[in-house]
Amino acid sequence: MTLNDLIRTLPDYAKDLRLNLSSLLTEQGLTDQQKYGTIVACAHAASYRPLIAVAEAEAADKIDAAALTAARSAASIMAMNNIYYRFIHLSSNKDYATRPAKLRMNVIGSPGIDKADFELFCLAVSAINGCGMCIDAHEKVLLAAGVSIDAIQTAVRIAAVIHAVARSLAAMPEATTD
Repeated sequence: MTLNDLIRTLPDYAKDLRLNLSSLLTEQGLTDQQKYGTIVACAHAASYRPLIAVAEAEAADKIDAAALTAARSAASIMAMNNIYYRFIHLSSNKDYATRPAKLRMNVIGSPGIDKADFELFCLAVSAINGCGMCIDAHEKVLLAAGVSIDAIQTAVRIAAVIHAVARSLAAMPEATTD
């Protein structure tokens, strides 16, 4: 199954999602690595296994193994970091912000692909996970690396649509969990 096949399985009430996902698949503002890596990272962040399988299958001939691993790694590390740093941001006790995180995050320093592409994946996943502190940090790195605001916005649009597609598919009565 391809992402286009998946689009066709969305119910009529999710027509806007079908249109948006279809449009994002033809988006020219990102490289294939940026686009499909973001799609894979966001599918993992959305945690709907059938969507993860389709996203990875679609990406298989568009990105290399290192980019696929980096996309998975971005979803994994942000699942941890977004919780921790959202807590730091939301806690009224500002002492937490002065303490070391004491969490391993080696993949951020050495993702195995272009650092800016990895940061884009992380930003998109952080948008799904709702961590403003992480969004700001990744956006700052991306802008310093010369990534355009349009590219950043496109990655966040991918995050929004992939997350909504996962939620819609998981909510369908015939949805599967394997």
